[in-house]
Amino acid sequence: MDSVWLLSVVFAVVIGFSLETAPNCDEVRKVFQLRQIGPVKSLPEIPRAGSDLQVCSSKSLTCCTKKMEERYQVAARNDIQHLLQTSSSSLQFLISRNVAAFQETFETLIRQAENYTNTLFHTTYRNMAADVAASVRELFTDIGLFVLGSEVSIEEFINRFFDSLFPLVYNHLINPGLTDIALDYAECTRMARRDLNPFGNIPKLAVGQIGRSLLPSRVFLQALNLGIEVINTTDHLQYTKECNRALLKMQYCPHCQGLTQSKPCMGYCLNVVRGCLASMAEIDTHWREYIKSLEELSNGMLGTHDIEQVLLNLHSLVNDAVMYAQINGPKLSVQVNKACGHPSRKPGHSSGGQLEDNKRDLTLKAPQRESEETLASRRKEFISSLRLYRTFYGGLADQLCVSELAAADGLSCWNGADVVKSYTLRVVGNGIQAQSGNPEVKVKGTDPMINQIIDKLKHVNQLLQGKSIPKYGSLDMIETGSGDLLDQGSGDCDDEDGCAGSGSGEVKKETKISKWIPDKMNVDVKRTQQTEDGKTLETSGSEITVKTNLVTFHLINVATLLLSVW
Repeated sequence: MDSVWLLSVVFAVVIGFSLETAPNCDEVRKVFQLRQIGPVKSLPEIPRAGSDLQVCSSKSLTCCTKKMEERYQVAARNDIQHLLQTSSSSLQFLISRNVAAFQETFETLIRQAENYTNTLFHTTYRNMAADVAASVRELFTDIGLFVLGSEVSIEEFINRFFDSLFPLVYNHLINPGLTDIALDYAECTRMARRDLNPFGNIPKLAVGQIGRSLLPSRVFLQALNLGIEVINTTDHLQYTKECNRALLKMQYCPHCQGLTQSKPCMGYCLNVVRGCLASMAEIDTHWREYIKSLEELSNGMLGTHDIEQVLLNLHSLVNDAVMYAQINGPKLSVQVNKACGHPSRKPGHSSGGQLEDNKRDLTLKAPQRESEETLASRRKEFISSLRLYRTFYGGLADQLCVSELAAADGLSCWNGADVVKSYTLRVVGNGIQAQSGNPEVKVKGTDPMINQIIDKLKHVNQLLQGKSIPKYGSLDMIETGSGDLLDQGSGDCDDEDGCAGSGSGEVKKETKISKWIPDKMNVDVKRTQQTEDGKTLETSGSEITVKTNLVTFHLINVATLLLSVW
């Protein structure tokens, strides 16, 4: 009887000790259900031995089963991914919103510039306005496609526009009696344009001016889209097996012991999260350079690199070209007749009427801007906001632990095995190299997806800095060099860039055709000569080109030349 009583007492003590130290499974079931980790019907009612557990094993009884452990591991991975997406959501929204805003502004700008060009023809060259509308529309469509990323050649679509413009100028302005001519004759004049050079150096000048303004805007947009890709990649990073087990141990293994309210110690959290995000931390250097390069490019997109200034004044350059052809009308007539023969003419027309109309319309003023908000002001505001995220990837692990995951200083915390006052193991730094001594996570190397995104960042940083120069309007055809996407010049100054003569006393910012433009499109050095009225002309062989400036169209000089020819 005494032995039975003694066994009963011992059994009661053991059971009482086990119940006292075992987790509270009711609380575990409640949290498991509240967080929607999985179905609760298979959860144990009372603590059990956890010999089947792989990560959350313990010497005492546990409320976890192998199935629960698997569910917890999925939950831990989802939790960290959700925290990453939450942390990056404001950055992603900032870039995405501005990509959409820039694209919308580009489209509005292109429509506005197209309207200006159509207005030029309706006001000054009314007879050819209807016929030229399709070519104007195609030109600005190609401009828009290039800025938004299509692989179209700036040189080709500019030349195509001037090819189509020449037959109209020849028929309506130089020889206005040439109506209802055969299509093959019109095609001949179109094909002869590049040999006859009726617009002088202006098509080449247009290629240079449009190219050096469109290309930075295109690269800027491409870089923003890559920024979104970087964030999407890191938001959906696939974690290693070692990382998944470490996250499970840090976040949910204490639940198995009934410690549902415990949080990991700060040092413990830093080791786990820095280990899991070690590859992501490698982005930091390149991300900082990315934001710095975006800022430098944005600051340089002014003057001849300002897409708004160039496009909204493109109609003036077109007017230059038409005027030049008119000035050289008699010479061009001889050349066209030689190249294409003599077409039939309708009687009763002369070229004088149109010239009189042109003289009356030379007072055409540059159209006014429709909006005070500019792309430059948008970019400045955007870069100012983006600069706040330059350390985003370098401090991401620390941010997650400090703001979300870890216990506050001075509170009891989970160290991976028990609740303690503080974490005593070594805390490693950020990045792959720092993980060799990580006591919590074994990091083998950089994630392949992160390597790819780093390579893309390196590439776009080279584009932003002008170290890789796109050729022929294609961003995929890269030539490595030491040029500058926003070429600030080397001290030389071309007349066609709008520089004043040495004796003018006027100093203008030098602009040269960017180095990415093929050599065959570079403008040849011109000889200069003075006319009787004191105006400067440029000559190259037998050609005479009227000196033009993109922003200030010399209407008075052209009017003087017209009167002298007339």
